Amino acid sequence: MSPITLNRPWMDFDLGAEMQVLSWAMNRPGFVRARRILWREVRNADLTLDLDVDAWLDGELQARDAADAVAFLTSRDIRCYNEAQTQVGTTRAHAVATVGFSNAERVGYRLDRTGKDWGTINIALHLNTAISQAALLEVMSIVVQARTAAVMDAGLTLPTGIATGTGTDCVAVAAPEGSTPYAGLHTEIGEATGCAVYKAVSKGATEWMQRYDPGKSETTKLMAQQGDP
Repeated sequence: MSPITLNRPWMDFDLGAEMQVLSWAMNRPGFVRARRILWREVRNADLTLDLDVDAWLDGELQARDAADAVAFLTSRDIRCYNEAQTQVGTTRAHAVATVGFSNAERVGYRLDRTGKDWGTINIALHLNTAISQAALLEVMSIVVQARTAAVMDAGLTLPTGIATGTGTDCVAVAAPEGSTPYAGLHTEIGEATGCAVYKAVSKGATEWMQRYDPGKSETTKLMAQQGDP
């Protein structure tokens, strides 16, 4: 049975048990304990200028009986999610990603995205290996590294250079609590993490690029016209 349940505008990634989750999600940032990670699809029309987004999201989660979940917001069609699983030794990594480039950026620069949808890249990673909080921080760094590599390899050219991500990316990493202190690129955990995340984000990036063909000469003008449904 798949841990992914799609019921638009929601997607639910069931972790199988309550465990430590690290993210900078709007509703439960930092180190928390959760059983599931959710996506909520939105449109600009949903998020008006006078809306208290935090209160609105809290209300949406309460209505779904999901206040204990970690939740992402995205304007990407959540039916376009991608997932990848990698096993290295005893470590199994399961990555789920939604990938949209409508507000893509080159790190160190900012473009005017006024009036455009917020497609964003949201990534959830579930590991089966019990690790420490310090190791979970290291896992987070590898997820971000793998995401950036996949985005750069997709080759989206902006006026500021090759895109490295979007202005509203969010990541959540989950694993059972344990004493394993390290999860770097030289470890099974790091290898499995990087491979799964790279594959999931790369698939999503390829699909977005194929649909919107932003390789044309006026990339940002095209994205402004088409948005990121």
